[in-house]
Amino acid sequence: MTIKLPKAIQAYFDADRKGSPDTVAALFTSSGRVKDKGEAYRGRDAIRQWVADESGQYSYSVEPFFIGTENDKTQVTAHLVGTFPGSPIDLRYFFVLSGDKIAELEITA
Repeated sequence: MTIKLPKAIQAYFDADRKGSPDTVAALFTSSGRVKDKGEAYRGRDAIRQWVADESGQYSYSVEPFFIGTENDKTQVTAHLVGTFPGSPIDLRYFFVLSGDKIAELEITA
């Protein structure tokens, strides 16, 4: 199923598919925050390192299939298949946007 995502969120998934830490980090505000697997990353340098670590450790494909809102956040649910433990899995991505940038992202199972 194809869904229409806000521009910044579509850009995030496009950059994630390419495994580009610099491109993903540039999509966030300078004080952007990511929370994933119980860890928090703040700022573009930390986000860049998070993407580099994840993309270097696993290969995967991601396909968003649902978009909605929850607690003033944009929720995107996506199906991931890859070389990571627990594959395949559906993950929920909670985005807070600031203009055309991502201010916050939390990824949960």
